Amino acid sequence: MAQKIVTVYTDDLTGAESEDVRTHTFSLDGVNYEIDLVSDNYDKLFEALAPFIDKGRKLGRAKGMGRPRKAPTDGPSAEELRAWAREHNYQVNDRGRVPASIREAYEKAH
Repeated sequence: MAQKIVTVYTDDLTGAESEDVRTHTFSLDGVNYEIDLVSDNYDKLFEALAPFIDKGRKLGRAKGMGRPRKAPTDGPSAEELRAWAREHNYQVNDRGRVPASIREAYEKAH
């Protein structure tokens, strides 16, 4: 008997399903939190926290938050992908992660 496993990625804030969902971690008052968000909702979270991050004192990474993820070194940069996407009539945010669908379309075109 064959078995097929399907993974569905869901934005914790909206409940919307998307392949663009990524897990983000943050800490407040010594409590670590993890939330799965699409890039637009991550941008909203970051914008909401930005004034506090700007005025706060950086202490380093909270325990259990892991190492920062390295960006891929091969392939185009996020800015190159955004420029290509705009030239080819894709909608893309100025900040945040470039959706996998745009990266895939770029790779197919090249």
